[in-house]
Amino acid sequence: MSHESAPGQPPAATPAWRASGLLFENCNCDLLCPGHVSFKQPCTHDRCKGNWAIHLDEGRFGDVDLAGLNAAIVFDAPRRMYEGGWSQLCFVDAAATAAQRAALDNILSGRSGGPWRILTRFVSNRLDTQYVPMHFEDDGREKRLTVPALFDTTVTAIRGADGRSDARIENLHNVI
Repeated sequence: MSHESAPGQPPAATPAWRASGLLFENCNCDLLCPGHVSFKQPCTHDRCKGNWAIHLDEGRFGDVDLAGLNAAIVFDAPRRMYEGGWSQLCFVDAAATAAQRAALDNILSGRSGGPWRILTRFVSNRLDTQYVPMHFEDDGREKRLTVPALFDTTVTAIRGADGRSDARIENLHNVI
């Protein structure tokens, strides 16, 4: 994920940023959310209630280091996510400094460009970001992000047909 000014263009209103790490998604759809394949596909239920969990291995927002931070975006979207009208709440790790909190809030709200800006066109109700204790675990085939007493999301790899490696879904149209 990143956002930078184009060469030869004046600097962007916000600092250039980049981040790398792990992003995983969960929702109330069956095994694979059709909306993850394309927001134009109908989800399993009347509403898609889910989250994107984020653990940053490295990253910068201008001069602000983002390495080691966690965040999550929790959303409630209509069955056909492309119709918009989403509600969204961001959680940012309470361990973040004031500068890191501001940077992550700017990125995840879409104010600083990048893939999250694309998602803002679908959100009609963005709740205030909450700064909460978060705990990330990576046990190889299982990843988990926890906000004590509020939020817990886990993904577990599915064994592939060869019996040795994990199943993979590739080449999806997903803005993130």
